[in-house]
Amino acid sequence: MTNSALMKGASILTLTAVLAAGPALAAPGDDWQPVTDEMILDPDPANWLSFRRTLDSWGYSPLDQITADNADQLQLVWTRGLASGIGEGTPLVYDGWMFFPQTNDIIEAYDAATGALAWRYERELPADLNEYMPFTQINRNLAIYDDVIIDTTGDNYLLALDAQTGQIAWETQINDYQVTPAQHTTGPIVVNGKIISTAGCEPSAGPEACAVVAHDAESGELLWRTLNIPREGEEGDESWGDVPYEGRWHVGAWMAPSYDPELNLIIYGTSVTAPAPKFMLGGTENQHLYHNSTIALDADTGERVWYYQHLIDNWDLDHPFERLLVDTVVAPDADDVAWINPDIEEGRQYRVVTGVPGKTGIVYTLDRETGEFLWATPTVHQNVVESIDGATGEVTTNAAVVPDGPEQTVAVCPSQNGGKNFFTGAYSPLNNAMYYSLFNTCMDVTTLGTVPGVGGGGAYQIAMTGQRVSEGSEFVGSMRGIDVSTGETLWLNQTPAATLSVLTTGSELLFAGDVAGFFRAYDQNTGETVWEVNLGAQVSGYPVTFEVEGRQYVAVSTGPSLAGGSALRLAPQFQPSTDSNLFVFALPNT
Repeated sequence: MTNSALMKGASILTLTAVLAAGPALAAPGDDWQPVTDEMILDPDPANWLSFRRTLDSWGYSPLDQITADNADQLQLVWTRGLASGIGEGTPLVYDGWMFFPQTNDIIEAYDAATGALAWRYERELPADLNEYMPFTQINRNLAIYDDVIIDTTGDNYLLALDAQTGQIAWETQINDYQVTPAQHTTGPIVVNGKIISTAGCEPSAGPEACAVVAHDAESGELLWRTLNIPREGEEGDESWGDVPYEGRWHVGAWMAPSYDPELNLIIYGTSVTAPAPKFMLGGTENQHLYHNSTIALDADTGERVWYYQHLIDNWDLDHPFERLLVDTVVAPDADDVAWINPDIEEGRQYRVVTGVPGKTGIVYTLDRETGEFLWATPTVHQNVVESIDGATGEVTTNAAVVPDGPEQTVAVCPSQNGGKNFFTGAYSPLNNAMYYSLFNTCMDVTTLGTVPGVGGGGAYQIAMTGQRVSEGSEFVGSMRGIDVSTGETLWLNQTPAATLSVLTTGSELLFAGDVAGFFRAYDQNTGETVWEVNLGAQVSGYPVTFEVEGRQYVAVSTGPSLAGGSALRLAPQFQPSTDSNLFVFALPNT
């Protein structure tokens, strides 16, 4: 598409956003079919029923009507303005209806083919909420079960709305936000009649807010709660040294988990501690479990089955991001992979959890039955992991960048924005490849003091300054296709404007948008751009694709994002707006 065509498209989008406000219509009617566990585990290709469509977190749809040959014919079908603020939303689509989470716990339902509004829910949030938690407005995804739309709220409730009317069906408190504040910035998933929710947790809450929680999907009744920080006497307690339980802070899990139905495992990742420098928290020799780890829980009981710790983190390089669950032959190529388990069985089909789980940008592949390390390799410049023992999976940290006292400054790569961040990668079963958008960044980290606290220097007790494009990189952004079996890089695009979340489809296309406002379709095999349009603002939402009456649509939203805004500051030539809108595209009707 030419620059003039992009400019013309932008003016059309602005006009359409006004026209699409339109009248409301009748809500989903009597022909509503309840959503079952079976439908969630194996969704109809027309629907998008979970955060990443399927509970293995692939971000893949088998729909194939839109191809590399016809993608240049994509046109805007409808658009709607969204509430202003950081939302980073994912459309949920079922049987021709779209449900969309917006900033500050606003949820709307639309006719997915036309954008006509069916209903709107807006939660009345407490006036003092932001005194306890900084990011309450983010609302990344919804869940659906039976005849309700399910979400976690900024004021720490689990909420079910009647899918046909938007009225509250039930709600239950997860935490008291004034006592144990938890950041529910990412919504839940539903697993065999259980709502599984994760959260970040604020230091003022102590360790009890740092939990993964299961509720009954029909009643909201609490079923189990598993903490990410061990209590005194529990397994992992000794890893905190002499730090008392009440002083163990901030091991959150602020992205949605994955689920393996055959192993009945919930698999998710965790964040840094607070304070981050371990010399302030019992000593640098301690592991501080279970921070910056991949964790597998029994879905029925919440019991921890296994864990793998990726990094003893002194710099806010969290590891809470999506885990891809794939069955594959594991055959890492030593020319492409830095660290390999020497005991990998040649030709064996493994059940793996793979992908880029954390801000370091390192790809890890683990045996998801046991948590055993299989292989790992960097995708961006990083200087915090010195090596990984292939036989044990034990990570050796680069001692040169580990602070051991106050008022020290170290240069760390990546920055606290990643590497990888909230924006998701995707997997394609068509070529057994995973695709990631990444940031090439570094920062300076200065330790602030010796007494941890929430205020007066921040919970992390570090100042993160001087963010910059990393050494050896021309641009802040990159996109990479990686063979899941071998670890080989299939293609690499360096991008002046950093790209965010990724979607793959059954026609070997990849859709993704960037912080400058461009939304694109790429060839999965080559990384070549086959279509693009300028949406005028950060493409911060998670793209999805769905089908209504035989027509395939692609939807994505724009608006501010924390990590995206940071990337923009490193690419000042781009000046997108801060508008929040939802856009839906399709091929012309024939």
